[in-house]
Amino acid sequence: MDPNLITTTQAAVDPVFKFIFGACLLLLVGITGAMIWFVIRYHRSRAPEPTSTAEGNVWLEIIWTVLPTLLVLAMFYYGWAGYLALRNVPKGALEVTATARMWSWNFTYANGKSSPKLYVPAGKPVKVNLVATDVLHGFYLPAFRVKRDLVPGMKNYAWFMATKSGSYDLFCSQYCGTGHSAMITTVEALPPAEFDVWLNRRESAGEQPGKELLEKYGCLGCHSLDGSPKIGPTFKGIWGRSVTVVTAGAERTLFVDVPYLRRAILEPKADIVKGFPPIMPAFPLKDEELTTIIGFFKSGGPAPPGRDGDKHEERK
Repeated sequence: MDPNLITTTQAAVDPVFKFIFGACLLLLVGITGAMIWFVIRYHRSRAPEPTSTAEGNVWLEIIWTVLPTLLVLAMFYYGWAGYLALRNVPKGALEVTATARMWSWNFTYANGKSSPKLYVPAGKPVKVNLVATDVLHGFYLPAFRVKRDLVPGMKNYAWFMATKSGSYDLFCSQYCGTGHSAMITTVEALPPAEFDVWLNRRESAGEQPGKELLEKYGCLGCHSLDGSPKIGPTFKGIWGRSVTVVTAGAERTLFVDVPYLRRAILEPKADIVKGFPPIMPAFPLKDEELTTIIGFFKSGGPAPPGRDGDKHEERK
């Protein structure tokens, strides 16, 4: 389909908003003006006693009944036309699955590639299938006038088209818990040729598979890779360090090695890192995925001298 013939979501919403806003503004000015005129014209000092003998006016009653009815019907018509434009996805749209979880986004493409950012080709419609894995979330793109709820167990979708290249904000519009305010990512609209290169590029760096899994399961929504503070402990330099945890109400210090990481991922509420809330859900990862993620952590730095990285021990 020719992109020039597509009614974008912006073109569907903006005229409706302007029409309703203009009608409300006109009514506000008109009603306020009439009220002020009546206050001045019929002030007690000018007309201490009522002089009118009129009991009604048929034409006036017809006018103030017909005009609001036509106005409401016009609002409904334009609103319904805009709604249909938002729900009818143009043919040939690129399909992407957006998975929302506390508190991150992950976008998966038909070829299996995934990303924490939504990459799209500029000038082409994109259909986003919306999936929530835990609680209610909201898929909100202000630049494209799109907002749809993601309800666990319910199928939903949204579509939009970036008419030009650029970076656009993507928010969660529903309060979904402690880390809601940090559930922010972007839509990266690329020229079609650049998008095709990105979509078909396979990363070969040794650390990349582990990082991709962290992005896929939303780990980077709560944990940073650069040491910046988030809802959960940072992953920077995690391998080999000591952490103070709370286990069954008692504090103890543990060494971050393979058994610790396995338990932290599979049973996150068993040992709660001190100073952080016990909000991490359990992730039933496959053994190979778990091994890949732990390998990613190990590659971030060697274990301290004299320590066996595969032994889980408690500092006394």
